[in-house]
Amino acid sequence: MANLFEQNRYSERPLSDQMRPRNFDEFYGQIEIVGKGMPLRKMIEKDKLSSVILWGPPGTGKTTIARIVADKTDSFFEEFSAVTSGVNDLRRVVKEAKERKDFKNKKTILFVDEIHRFNKSQQDGFLPHIENGTIVLIGATTENPGFEINSALMSRATLFELKKLTSEDTKEIILATLSDKERGLGKQKVTIEKDAIEYLADFANGDARRAIAAIEIATSLNPKTKTLTKKIIIEALAKRFIGGYKKSDEHYNVISAFIKSLRGSNPDAAIYWMARMIEAGEDPKFIARRMVIFASEDIGNAAPMALVLAVSTFQAVERIGLPECRINLAQCATYLASAPKSNASYLAIDKALEDIRHGDIYDTPLHLKNATTKLAKELGHGKDYKYPHNYPENFVEQDYLPESIKDKKYYNPGCSGAEKEIRKRLEKR
Repeated sequence: MANLFEQNRYSERPLSDQMRPRNFDEFYGQIEIVGKGMPLRKMIEKDKLSSVILWGPPGTGKTTIARIVADKTDSFFEEFSAVTSGVNDLRRVVKEAKERKDFKNKKTILFVDEIHRFNKSQQDGFLPHIENGTIVLIGATTENPGFEINSALMSRATLFELKKLTSEDTKEIILATLSDKERGLGKQKVTIEKDAIEYLADFANGDARRAIAAIEIATSLNPKTKTLTKKIIIEALAKRFIGGYKKSDEHYNVISAFIKSLRGSNPDAAIYWMARMIEAGEDPKFIARRMVIFASEDIGNAAPMALVLAVSTFQAVERIGLPECRINLAQCATYLASAPKSNASYLAIDKALEDIRHGDIYDTPLHLKNATTKLAKELGHGKDYKYPHNYPENFVEQDYLPESIKDKKYYNPGCSGAEKEIRKRLEKR
């Protein structure tokens, strides 16, 4: 009965979770950190762990190390994610940890996945509880701690950097997944061709979960096959991308890559990332909206037609829809990527808003005030205003800003495209 229970327990979980190492003997990679005799491994095995930050790419073993700690320690182990948990959850955990320490003399090890998602002030909340021994913190992050983790918190924790798994590590994990009869696919007696394992190891790029997830999909799509070929793996990877796109950060990663490719003036990369989004089922109106914003934010007056084309593209997408509107999207994307760039307008409005929000609010100069009523005229509204069209080239020197900031510059035209002419014209005046 116990064996049946174990089998059901494993079968209900994703294959990558089933294959998660239960101890360091099953752990692949990170020899410098968790190899025999290495500092972190010694601390964990002796249950002498102090607060640590685990930094590394996805799928390199950060959560696995935390789970091994949970299994090895006599302390209470608490786990939550900074993505789904908030300040109230943290307060609850700390309150319970304090009670545990005061009444049972038992430490609490708190594992915070994606700790960089907490802002610096939220991270400050850990400090007193680390210092007084209420909690031992294990923070996991994919972002550089030097930029994303509070320096005070970093000074109270030991940083361990996890490296991407090597291709050989990934191959061993793939083979272990196929051969493990308890947690993996060993009972199915599935093999994998050499070029398929090479391709999958390269695709995984050091992320064990990516490799195992691809195997799981490949075997579920081809339940009768006994040999995984490169073709089967490629089909599984395409299926996995489409199925998991909107359920993960990949949605945000791909649109980020698309916008950055437009900004970097690389039409080929922009088209590639757009194709990724379309194939994954992204709403084409979402792509078009982002290009409308981009046209003003990153191109602006360097190519004023960019906004016109982007708005027209959005309208075309609304009226036509997929699959035909992909052509409209592609035309707009290649134009935006190839156009001269300027963010001068974007910077100008943000500078002005920042000044106003910091209290730079002055009365409208008298000569610029509206003079539509008799009282307004008697008060001097509009007096001495010079109408530019009455002067050569429709321009005349006069102040348009309040006296205190009359020389303030918000808009600094770039030197690309049409904005180069704007710069010349403004400099002349």
